Amino acid sequence: MRQMLFFVCFFIIGASALASISSDNKLKYRTYFGACPSRSAGSLALNLIKIFEDEMSLKAIKQEIILQRLDQKHFISNYQIKFDPLRNFMVINFECPKPLMRVQVVKDGSDETYNAILVDNGDLYDPTYEVLLRDEQKLKQELPYLALPLKEMDKNIQLHIAKLVKAFGRRVRGMLSEVILNDNLELTVIMSIQGKPTTVFMGKNEWIGKVNKLEQIVTYMQAKNKIPAIINLTNSKKVVVKFNE
Repeated sequence: MRQMLFFVCFFIIGASALASISSDNKLKYRTYFGACPSRSAGSLALNLIKIFEDEMSLKAIKQEIILQRLDQKHFISNYQIKFDPLRNFMVINFECPKPLMRVQVVKDGSDETYNAILVDNGDLYDPTYEVLLRDEQKLKQELPYLALPLKEMDKNIQLHIAKLVKAFGRRVRGMLSEVILNDNLELTVIMSIQGKPTTVFMGKNEWIGKVNKLEQIVTYMQAKNKIPAIINLTNSKKVVVKFNE
């Protein structure tokens, strides 16, 4: 039995898509890790399989996940676990969010910071998540930075910023270097266009609606071989573009 469990662990952790696993008691398992880090997802899958083998209960699995917060510990945003008793067949599906930004939360009135990863559902994940994804080549592009004052750490604000980043087209999104939210909830975007910085003032509101205008400006200026130093979108009805002399 011990040899069997070792085989299961190796098989799950090494899987990147679908895998079928059989144990000595003829239970069969299929796992799907999606975009999740295989090492972390495999560890969780092995843990859940062991619980099911001991208890033969999906309820026991769910209770353990909730009690120990296993989904959070293993970076799982959504999961489905199904068991067909007629076929002795279990299916475990894991989903993980897409990392969008490296977050640096600045404590008010001090130099202390808290680091995290902003993912596409607006949650903040431990930086280990990025490390695991890069180790498995599941994340290759550089992530822009997000600076937040500690008192403004709020799921709604995080979700708005996540939606803002996702609203950018892929080409322009790749130009994002840093996003800064100040104490007055004013948003500033720093872009790197052909290696030169462009500061974009987004103001306090209508961030998503201003993305389209920003993309149009950037595309037009690049066609003219001009790189603006400042783009002021604070007033969405009056766009101001400035260039370095």
